[in-house]
Amino acid sequence: MKASGTFSIAVAGLGRRIATVIRHLAAAAPNIRIVAYTDPAPTGLSMLEKRGIEAGAACGDVETMLAETKPDLLMVGSPNHLHLDHIAAGLAAGARVFSEKPVVRTEEETWALARLLREHGQTSVLVGLVLRSAPLVAAVTRTLREKLGPLVSFEGNEHLHPEHGGFLMRDWRRHEAHGGSFLLDKCCHDFDLYRLFAGALPARIASFGGRSIFTPENEALAARTHPGGEPAYTLWRPGWNAGESVFRSDADVADNQVVLVEYENGVRLSFHANSHAGLMQRRWYFAGLDGALEADLVTNRLTFRDAMGTHPPETEEFPASIEGHYGSDAQMGHDLAAHLLDGAPFPVQVRDAMIAGLTVMAADRAMREGSVVDCRPMWERLDRELKG
Repeated sequence: MKASGTFSIAVAGLGRRIATVIRHLAAAAPNIRIVAYTDPAPTGLSMLEKRGIEAGAACGDVETMLAETKPDLLMVGSPNHLHLDHIAAGLAAGARVFSEKPVVRTEEETWALARLLREHGQTSVLVGLVLRSAPLVAAVTRTLREKLGPLVSFEGNEHLHPEHGGFLMRDWRRHEAHGGSFLLDKCCHDFDLYRLFAGALPARIASFGGRSIFTPENEALAARTHPGGEPAYTLWRPGWNAGESVFRSDADVADNQVVLVEYENGVRLSFHANSHAGLMQRRWYFAGLDGALEADLVTNRLTFRDAMGTHPPETEEFPASIEGHYGSDAQMGHDLAAHLLDGAPFPVQVRDAMIAGLTVMAADRAMREGSVVDCRPMWERLDRELKG
């Protein structure tokens, strides 16, 4: 907590996503100061400069930057395979750390992070599971508690525009070695929310998926154009380690996947992700004993109806757009500022992010092995590693 004065931040990996987080944090807390950054290709730098936010000095490596600037906070926006090393460097230098999701990329990195947290404390690391800050999430949580009765089952999805899917096939996220899986990089914060909604840890997981969209067999799709004449699959500019091809990409990640989860309290989830969808959705449907609830983040609309349909549906809408993570980006900036400067609780703990990551890793293991994964050994090991 730092109630007055300037709060100093150093940045490891100044990409577009972390620049967005910084922009909203700066709007909520004008007295923060970026003192330095390290990134060989800082694609987020121009975003900050356009808004008059100084990024500080460019440094060659994280350790030197931390030693020279001694920041209050290290913000980690580097490619996912560097998160653990950068988090460890920040903690060793005595700084708190904010990391973009996913916090780490593999099970072994999760255990290594747990050992770091055992030494430095779980409050030393914050994670940007941005959907925790969505206004719609707060409304869903309240409705589940007050109106739905016991939750029996629910479904979720995330269907991406084809331009988004094409971007993933050209960006560094196309390689598991850099980003982890498609599901981990794109949907780990969805699975964080699903545990929150279910009210229990996952017990068993099955999954099926693969790459069946962005393949050479479908290359003719690249001849499509947008109404303005722009070639399809080219509107999103990839970042570091960019590839050229969409349908002949060297990607090793899935482009569509389905997941089934049974939670320890018996609640069941079905999830569907697709990266080439004409109707974009990030939608949840909950079936409880007293009613049903539908929430769509793209439209920012929540609809509830009692189980027997004796009353008209109740609808609530929120004035937010898809561009700002449905209102989450601005709200997370406020949440982060309130936590760092005033000590207010942050909506998500690092353990939550680790559980979300492990859940997705179990789904990916189930997909690879064609098995149903028992999650209990993961939770037992996570507790052991955190407690020592």
